Amino acid sequence: MSIAPSKIPAQRPGSRSNNRKTPKPLRILFASWLIFGLLGSIWALASPIMSIPDEPAHAIKAAAVARGQISGTDSGVQGERLTVTVPGYIEALNGQTCYASRTDLTAACAPPLDANDRGATSAQTSAGNYNPLYYGLVGLASRGISGDAAVYGMRLLSVWMSAFFLAAMISSASSLRRHVLPVAAAAVAVTPNVLFLSAGINPNALEIATAGSLFIGLCAVMEKSRDLSTARLQIWLVGLSGALLACTRPISLLWLAIAVVSAVLAYGLPALWRVLSFKGTFLPLGLVVASSAFALWWLVSAKSLDSLLGGAPIPADVSAVSMLDHTFIYVQHYVGVLGWLDTLPPPAVLFTWVFGFAVVLFTGMTSRPVRGRWSVALPTLVVLIAPIALQASVSEQLGQIWQGRYIQAILVVLLLACGVAARFRPIMRTPRTESIIRWSIVLGSLGHVYLFLEGLRRYTIGTANGRVNWSEMFEPAWQPPLTWQGLTLLYVALLVVAGVCLYRLLCKPQRQQVRHARPAGQLLSDRVAEPVAPTS
Repeated sequence: MSIAPSKIPAQRPGSRSNNRKTPKPLRILFASWLIFGLLGSIWALASPIMSIPDEPAHAIKAAAVARGQISGTDSGVQGERLTVTVPGYIEALNGQTCYASRTDLTAACAPPLDANDRGATSAQTSAGNYNPLYYGLVGLASRGISGDAAVYGMRLLSVWMSAFFLAAMISSASSLRRHVLPVAAAAVAVTPNVLFLSAGINPNALEIATAGSLFIGLCAVMEKSRDLSTARLQIWLVGLSGALLACTRPISLLWLAIAVVSAVLAYGLPALWRVLSFKGTFLPLGLVVASSAFALWWLVSAKSLDSLLGGAPIPADVSAVSMLDHTFIYVQHYVGVLGWLDTLPPPAVLFTWVFGFAVVLFTGMTSRPVRGRWSVALPTLVVLIAPIALQASVSEQLGQIWQGRYIQAILVVLLLACGVAARFRPIMRTPRTESIIRWSIVLGSLGHVYLFLEGLRRYTIGTANGRVNWSEMFEPAWQPPLTWQGLTLLYVALLVVAGVCLYRLLCKPQRQQVRHARPAGQLLSDRVAEPVAPTS
């Protein structure tokens, strides 16, 4: 017995009834932006000033660029910092890191910033010859205000920029024809480390977010390559993501190329050609090309790699072997090593994400059709090989400088590629399946909260000598704005909202598409019951 569709009166194209609802991907974009922005803002308040890796150097660079100093004065010697002129309170940020790598010290050791110290002062930064785009945008918050307010303002600008592209990643994943596994992979990719890095004045988080947004956005565009009029939002998200990614860090041009090639491997050259032939892509594509050309010119002319800091030289072969041994040790960096690499994630948090990574990776690497795995193979090789090759290439000049966060942009691309490759795997909507999704979201949320509290504990009472008495936090030596208790309650509330939204995105849309009962349960993967071959 079939159910006849109800007749709906035709509406004029410009009528209010037609335009009353915002398109789903756009609604998801704004809702996700709000959630990620608020989560990152709480991290920005919970993390003491200058507690994000290399934050003083990036803050000084941002304040200088915002005042017209695109570059700085250097001596031409590898590893020496560049000199710029900034307000006195910005130069004083170097004195805020008394607790860096000292887990016996709380953030209370840092002297207060003098908001009235606005006089021009010389300061040194290791980011002096980096691409100025990110720094010019973030540094705007240091104009007109000073002291702690200026620093938090720069942090918040950085947070909301990164949050937009994390939201774009979720939105583009949700626009795929079978979106359940891509969206789940995107949720796993947003580790506590991503939110922690987004809270600081550092382009690393923006690099991670734009790489993920570029890859999954390009996948969404190529999937709709036969009717690109329905993909205008994703086309512009790809353009913005690619343009900013090219200008984030010196190595980001390589990550951009890998993200694009991985997406093409997933959908094929014919789909790419149809995208490039569509007039609506000319302007966004031109933006990416122009930004990439500027980034390459800046990288060469400004010698952006010359200011890298390091330690004692190490022979290249010794460095390579050491990196090979540490390949999987860097997983804890992907999950969340806080502060200046002095606060490791609790084992429960680490195990939660290791399990999540494993599920996503094995699902992608065993996906069908087999040709879809090529998009997984490329970022897999890059994540495994690039750290070894890049570290070995500079070890004799700079020693051991590698950190896991340097490759996290491609790790995100890898996880998303697994979700895209496996999106045709049938997933039945049964009470057990929905229960697994609910408890997975709860477990991930608890992991976020646990690491957040671990960071607060480290800065409020210290964690030296293995002290684990959490009750001491109620007599803290240092308190963040709004107190650690208030920030924790806000963080938990936001994660509850985020969890509910994610659950609805993964489950509820499919309930509305059921027309015929299935004894074994309804397919959760898509509105189409049978798997559909990927667009060639």
